[in-house]
Amino acid sequence: MSGFHHHGHDHKSDHAHERASLTGRAALASVSVALFLVGLKVWASWDTDSVAMLGSLADTSLDLIASLVTFFGVRYAAKPADDDHRFGHGKAEGIVALFQVIIISVSAIGIAWRGIERFFSGERTQELELGVTVSGIAIAVTLALLAYQRFVIRKTGSVAIQMDHVHYQTDLLLNGAVIAALFLDQVADVPFADPLMGIAIAAWLLYGAWSGASHALDQLMDREWDEEKRDRFLAMVKTHPEMQGVHALRTRSSGGVDFAQFHLWLDPEMTISEAHRVMDEIEATIHKEFPGIDLLIHPDPKGLEERGHDTTPL
Repeated sequence: MSGFHHHGHDHKSDHAHERASLTGRAALASVSVALFLVGLKVWASWDTDSVAMLGSLADTSLDLIASLVTFFGVRYAAKPADDDHRFGHGKAEGIVALFQVIIISVSAIGIAWRGIERFFSGERTQELELGVTVSGIAIAVTLALLAYQRFVIRKTGSVAIQMDHVHYQTDLLLNGAVIAALFLDQVADVPFADPLMGIAIAAWLLYGAWSGASHALDQLMDREWDEEKRDRFLAMVKTHPEMQGVHALRTRSSGGVDFAQFHLWLDPEMTISEAHRVMDEIEATIHKEFPGIDLLIHPDPKGLEERGHDTTPL
């Protein structure tokens, strides 16, 4: 028995629409927060003359650019498949995430450079109350955004929103570090607290950027699902009583869409209609656990050795 059984798009449209709506709202929320914080921190950096505050402003300004890129990126990634992109536009999310990695890295190098300069010049910060107040407001706003982003990431698994989340986690640390630097510099009279805090922030930024880069590259390089997810998938397939074996499973993810294809051993005496029914039932089972998945199933008569395919049962 030859040929492929490809799952249609009817099951996926609702899932895709909900995902697009969630990722779009999360991206818009982060653009709004970034705009508000940039305005606040421009004023505070001017008044306090703190490197840690300047680092925080630089990061927030780059957050704004990255959030805008994310906003347009997730909207593009959510576009349905068309004649030129038959597998959809999901990889745009991976590209956006890599762009964010570059932005964060540039930001980190700039902050470290300014911190080193300040370390050698020995300048001090001013305006303790203003710096602490601004950082406190930023922390409150950022905590609210992070909670919403976590909800969206849990629902959608979006790598673009995940990288945006890394930014704002860093922003939380930056704001905390600004408060610490201002107190240490002006209250405890620790002379190099501010530049050292700036350099520590830069190191954390770089770490966050490059750990996030690996997720984006996995999607762009069509990395296989992790073992636990593959095992869960195979367990769903194997629940069907008329299924006699699975082999040649291939998986990948693009944006919010999972793709899987595999060969299915069936009774050689089955009619095409019966085989189609079995595959439809297996698809329905898989969709309960993997909503929105794009499936491709190839039926094989049990006992036939195929040339050119891995027939090791899974």
